[in-house]
Amino acid sequence: MKLLAAALVVLAFPATAWGEATLVKRDLPLGGTRTLAAAQAPQRFNLLGLHWRGTGRVFFRVQRSSGWTAWHEADAEAEDLPDRGTAEARRLRGWRIGNPWWTDTADRVQVRTRGRVQRVRASFVWSPEEPTLDRSLQMAGAPAIITRQAWRANERIRRDNPDYAPTLNDVIVHHTAGASPATPAQSAAIVRGIMTYHVLGNGWDDIGYNFLVDRFGQVFEGRYGGVERNVIGAHAQGFNTGSSGIALIGTYSGAGASAAARSALTRLISWRLDVAHVHPLSRVSVISSGNPRFPRSLPVWLRAVSGHRDTGFTSCPGAGLYGQIGAIAKQASLTGLPKLYTPQVEGSVGGLVSFSAVLSSSLPWTVTVFGAERQPVASGAGTGTTVRWTWDSRLAGPGAYTYRIAAPNLRPAAGALTAPTSALALSALHASPSGFTPNGDGITDTTRISYRLGAPANVRLDLQTLEAEPITTLYTAAEPAGSRSFVWDAFDYPDGRYRIVVTARGARGRQVTASTEVTVARTLSGFSVTPTALSPNGDGRNDTATVSFALATPAIGRLQVLKGTKEIVRPLLGPLAAGPQTLSWKGGVRDGDYNVALTVTDVTGPVTQIVPVRIDRIRPKLAPVSRRPLRVSLSEPARVTVVADALSSTFRRPKAGTFRVLAPGAKRLVMYAEDDAGNVSSKLRLR
Repeated sequence: MKLLAAALVVLAFPATAWGEATLVKRDLPLGGTRTLAAAQAPQRFNLLGLHWRGTGRVFFRVQRSSGWTAWHEADAEAEDLPDRGTAEARRLRGWRIGNPWWTDTADRVQVRTRGRVQRVRASFVWSPEEPTLDRSLQMAGAPAIITRQAWRANERIRRDNPDYAPTLNDVIVHHTAGASPATPAQSAAIVRGIMTYHVLGNGWDDIGYNFLVDRFGQVFEGRYGGVERNVIGAHAQGFNTGSSGIALIGTYSGAGASAAARSALTRLISWRLDVAHVHPLSRVSVISSGNPRFPRSLPVWLRAVSGHRDTGFTSCPGAGLYGQIGAIAKQASLTGLPKLYTPQVEGSVGGLVSFSAVLSSSLPWTVTVFGAERQPVASGAGTGTTVRWTWDSRLAGPGAYTYRIAAPNLRPAAGALTAPTSALALSALHASPSGFTPNGDGITDTTRISYRLGAPANVRLDLQTLEAEPITTLYTAAEPAGSRSFVWDAFDYPDGRYRIVVTARGARGRQVTASTEVTVARTLSGFSVTPTALSPNGDGRNDTATVSFALATPAIGRLQVLKGTKEIVRPLLGPLAAGPQTLSWKGGVRDGDYNVALTVTDVTGPVTQIVPVRIDRIRPKLAPVSRRPLRVSLSEPARVTVVADALSSTFRRPKAGTFRVLAPGAKRLVMYAEDDAGNVSSKLRLR
């Protein structure tokens, strides 16, 4: 195999803020070797992700203090992706996506290509290692799960709220690629780095995995949305909906997982499938939403505990770990007994409603139906491994009903019962935002069309001109009653004003419609306010905010500082030329939380984007609470610096309160705090 050498790059990184991971993107030159300018310092990264255009393959190696590493292929897991058709998948359309590769501290990268590769873009991530907060979720039957707050997930970069699947069918085991963590604290740095690459590098909403496990047996909460809820991840294209993605940190193409990792993975799988009432040794039929191996709408039989390679053309999770999955699933089936599996409800209120389930051992069981006030209205009972009971609800009155299937010492199954058909109604239709800018800058790139159905219906969303001329159908599906929404990215449509018509067709052919208007205008891009926390007190720290954006065409600009919906200041109003725009705002308002709203109006119509800011002139306060043990109180969230003799360390305190300081043997101890707005406390001298 002949490889073509491409590029050797030296990257400089800005200092990280508050221990957060940072990402810098650079296009790498192909067809020769040259060095890019490295004017900034420090010159380092510890996680690398590559994107490229073309059908060829890309290989890379990095230089660390010990020298150059071996060559690795960037595209080891081509289907470690969001599902097709989602906003996450569309943001990097046309690019092939390599995995985030933990490199340890490095300062150079070299790439080689094979086949047709037209362009290579690198995402260099620096994720500093620091102790995690002592905060984890403790749930019966589950391993301790390190929360997003504890591993310091950067919630500011998360793009959207999560989507949920109605049920969980299976778990899919992955590996992350790259080096395994050297320490437990480094595992958290790897998780932060992966999230930063997935969001800022790939354009995804959040980290792709639902959980991550390291070789020490630590379990990390992944994608935001609740560890017990069916959050749809971005880890197995075609099979994200209804699955939970669990990634072991490291590469397992040779050796398998450590004993600690296997134990944590077993307990995690046992607990997570127990929450969904799925047997770890069962098989489920899953409908693919489409990937290179399994076309859209194809039913695929998967094990309840599958490896990523079962869902696509990939070697993930590596031969070593994949060979252990069967034993892990078997052990998970024996952990945390007794359990309740496959609860099912057939029928609806107003007729015969049948309940069934399977128990892991013979137990006395009950089925209880509750009315709107949580009062029992019917019940059945029995003993054995099979639950079967039918409720005759033909005389049940109108209202909401729920059920609970229970047995001693196991997790019960509960849910809502299908109510009789209500009157069809379509209400609360609106687009948020009503004007949006699908230009790929990550700000108001889409609009969410929300509405409420009074009863189940077949729903169709049609795109029209303002004169009601049809353009296309955006969406059609059968939907249950309740609040519903659809996200439109206007990817293939020109700027202009459009009408979206929602049509709901219910039982017996009854039909209702409603419409709303939206504006597509790509004139505005890159709107930002830096910094977003100001302290305009004349001390030289964060006294002034820089507001910047770009206009593709001339437009009218209006910049407002809002308190709620009330305008406090209007720094800008008037015509602007095309091109980059920059202005300063001195923040001359009272301390508090505000929104900086930019409205740009061109020939198409107005578009508004908002950035939240905080004005804070108050310095944080540190005060001693006790000497032994040494405890200190902090008045607000801040970065705290401790100088013990000649050794200085800085850490982030995410909220006000009391914390312990460990500095054994130090003769001189000085502390101070700096908040997000740059206000610095008085120095606290403790020794």
